[in-house]
Amino acid sequence: MTVIMPPSALDQLSRLNITYPMLFKLTNKNSDRMTHCGVLEFVADEGICYLPHWMMQNLLLEEGGLVQVESVNLQVATYSKFQPQSPDFLDITNPKAVLENALRNFACLTTGDVIAINYNEKIYELRVMETKPDKAVSIIECDMNVDFDAPLGYKEPERQAQHEESTEGEADHSGYAGELGFRVSTRPRVSLTVLLPCHLLLAATL
Repeated sequence: MTVIMPPSALDQLSRLNITYPMLFKLTNKNSDRMTHCGVLEFVADEGICYLPHWMMQNLLLEEGGLVQVESVNLQVATYSKFQPQSPDFLDITNPKAVLENALRNFACLTTGDVIAINYNEKIYELRVMETKPDKAVSIIECDMNVDFDAPLGYKEPERQAQHEESTEGEADHSGYAGELGFRVSTRPRVSLTVLLPCHLLLAATL
């Protein structure tokens, strides 16, 4: 997911050796929480950084709070695992396609974050359980294996009779994890290899 920063941030970045695509680590010093993101535009009011609500929740930020923004270089993702935060996610006909499409709006993933995706005018939350090769990864121009853990609160339907278990052969219905494994390729973007040490202190708002 991306954020919106003020034009002065772009001015500072342009005077330094920068890494494209621009990726950032956001840190709330008061709660010692951090996440990662890309930037959508540099059109915010000066001193303001616009973040999605769910990202502010991950950082334990209130509107008007302070967030440290640091440019980072992240490794390209090869694997990620998600846990839907509600069994309602199972009602989606094709969750593979839905998540694949939603991830196109994200620049990176951070292990431990709870991300939000919008589908059919409903918000679904998924916790990022694991990412490889690091705890924070870029998903721009990548080929990434994706798995699911059982949704939070999910209860496996009980078997109706013991003899039915023996007729199921080798089929395994004991869990949800891994059943929706797939590969996702995000939209390609131009990438340059340069470095950027940069620290900005901006106000976070909705």
